[in-house]
Amino acid sequence: MSAATLVLTRVTNRHEAEQVCRLIDSLRSFGGPLAGCPVWVFAPSTLDKTACILAATGAEIYSLPLTATPGALPFTSKVLACAHAEELAPAGTRTLLWIDPDCLIVQPPLLFQLEAPFAAALRPVHLRNVGLPAGAPLDAFWGGIYAAVDCAGSDFSVAPFLGGERLRPYFNSHAFSLDPALGLCRQWQEIFLRLSSDPTFLAVACADEPHRIFLFQAVLSALLAARLPAEHLRLLPPTYNYPYHLHERVPAEQRPEALNDLVTFVYEDVPLHPAALHNIGVHDPLRTWLAGHVPAID
Repeated sequence: MSAATLVLTRVTNRHEAEQVCRLIDSLRSFGGPLAGCPVWVFAPSTLDKTACILAATGAEIYSLPLTATPGALPFTSKVLACAHAEELAPAGTRTLLWIDPDCLIVQPPLLFQLEAPFAAALRPVHLRNVGLPAGAPLDAFWGGIYAAVDCAGSDFSVAPFLGGERLRPYFNSHAFSLDPALGLCRQWQEIFLRLSSDPTFLAVACADEPHRIFLFQAVLSALLAARLPAEHLRLLPPTYNYPYHLHERVPAEQRPEALNDLVTFVYEDVPLHPAALHNIGVHDPLRTWLAGHVPAID
């Protein structure tokens, strides 16, 4: 067990609570040296019955407000949870490891553990989405974010997993780790809440749904580029955060032969019962584990 690593996630409804129960069990079953890490789950105080379900996992449950105010942007609760965890993290915590509810761990995720010189570990985005090509001038969206994080620019770029031109730093947030000593999560919260409550910025830079949805992720990406030198960012290999929900779009040469070959993957709402896995292999012990943890297909 690594007392220096704290695993975080959040739930907003009963469905996510069921996913988190599976996530925690996958950590305990396949996490190796990290299997015994403490897990903190953040949930609205209104989810009393959900809290009872989660308590059976041994996780600690922390309350968060209901995604802040009406009209709050998607994933506001994720930002609030990370900032609250950073504030509460006990002395000696070296790694805050965030994992979304719809992810599973199938091998020890050791590269999430942070040690010098690394202060963050994460993957580039799966798709360009709202990302900006590395050579393109800043638009209203990224320009507003860069100004908010006080970043003049960045001298490195990332390649999205599913092809396309290189982008200004833009990172996937299904699972990532940060050093809580740097206060990055609280800075993320402050900047995100400021931008997401700015009616002018929202009207000009976030007029469409994708920009409103992914503002939280873009702010984190720009903040990391502004605060950390590139050599302090550990860019994880494709076996981390593999997008199984996008598996059919992954070129054949980049596809794993089996889920067992991965470390962590995201599935969103794709069926995972072994009887439904026709496009990828799955072997024991993971096959038996999945059969006992995910619903069978009717």
